[in-house]
Amino acid sequence: MFEQNQLPNFEQEVLPHLDAAYNLARWLTRNEQDAQDVVQEAYLRAFRFFPGFRGGDARAWLMKIVRNTCYTWLHANRPLQDAAEFDENSFPPDSHALDPEEVVLQNDSDTLVRKALEMLPPNSREVLILRELEEMSYKEIADITGMPIGTVMSSLSRARDRLRQVLTTLMDRDPMPSSRRIVEVNV
Repeated sequence: MFEQNQLPNFEQEVLPHLDAAYNLARWLTRNEQDAQDVVQEAYLRAFRFFPGFRGGDARAWLMKIVRNTCYTWLHANRPLQDAAEFDENSFPPDSHALDPEEVVLQNDSDTLVRKALEMLPPNSREVLILRELEEMSYKEIADITGMPIGTVMSSLSRARDRLRQVLTTLMDRDPMPSSRRIVEVNV
């Protein structure tokens, strides 16, 4: 624990994680302006409660504040959006489905993966973003979400399966990525 005169500086501990905070907020709100508002509110909350921060992982502490601020904001501003759960019947399992990495390598990955992530329910999107994009540990994700580590692991597994199903469905709908179509048109 830190002595009173050794408390970490807010600027040194919390500000470096602004990009990660915005990234999580952007994926949860699915809107740049809303994400900016949420991050601003989260940083105000973090600043207000920083005197109570006694060290440890400032990034995980901040991300938990951002997550909670996002869900509070979403509940107040979009109460019925994202209410529908993922319907696994719409995306039946494909026994010969490629894993997400192979899918990404074979298609316009950035656009396709973003579209697929947008289609996932918020809880699936959240664990994928924290683990795969923010490279957080299972323990950090558990601290942020309030889930036990085992639940984080199973949620992440289900989220990866859902992402694979959505990517497969999107590829089946549009088997030829737009960049290949442009090349063929110009030939």
